[in-house]
Amino acid sequence: MNENIKHKVIVLSGKGGVGKSTVAVNIAVGLALNGLDVGLMDIDIHGPNIPKMLGIDNAKVQSKDGKIIPINYGESLKVISIGFLLPKQDDPIIWRGPLKTNLIRQFIEQTEWGNLDYLIIDSPPGTGDEPLSVIQLFKGLDGAVIVTTPQEVSLLDSRKAINFARALNIPILGIVENMSGFICPNCGTITEIFKSGGGERTAREMNVPFLGKIPIEPNIAMSSDEGRPYIYFYSRMKSSNVFVEIVNKIRDTLEVR
Repeated sequence: MNENIKHKVIVLSGKGGVGKSTVAVNIAVGLALNGLDVGLMDIDIHGPNIPKMLGIDNAKVQSKDGKIIPINYGESLKVISIGFLLPKQDDPIIWRGPLKTNLIRQFIEQTEWGNLDYLIIDSPPGTGDEPLSVIQLFKGLDGAVIVTTPQEVSLLDSRKAINFARALNIPILGIVENMSGFICPNCGTITEIFKSGGGERTAREMNVPFLGKIPIEPNIAMSSDEGRPYIYFYSRMKSSNVFVEIVNKIRDTLEVR
């Protein structure tokens, strides 16, 4: 399985509510828009939001010859999530660690990914079973992207995510500072609702790359609710350029390895 995937990237956050899945979706779609073959693996088992964010939440996976067939999104993005396996979208997953690990193993070993340039892994918040299982089952990953918001409560947990990756010898591709100032859609004035610059400062202090600041922009939240990835459907918006820059920095870092 590993030899069929050139680059494996996990998207982490120390705490919930920082927009990690939004970042993961737009990274995956951004890479696919560059003509690359991309997989998106949603291992947030208790909160699988990826299907909704891509507008494919009514899709159901099939199997063939003992392999799970991921859902195709466009021509070059394949997606797998427990959200595709639930009888109803509102059904909770009430599982302990071993069951979650077994499902992740299936996503890795029994999914027909084919040949991929990138596999983007959307992990749940924190440093628990799911990201640890992925790292151990893959026997390492090519890099981690850490998503945070600018306030200190979030930055504290983002430092834990960085140290988690370091403890497991996963290279840090960089920090993304999400919700970094609100841009007024009428006048363009920036209001720092959650402060600004905390993620960039943490990147300097922790000696890791800084990937970019994503502002609070109503269309970003709207695009997720609509199942329309922002980087594509709102490509003319200024904030879309930030996602493009993040994608390019990740690609530039990994393509030289």
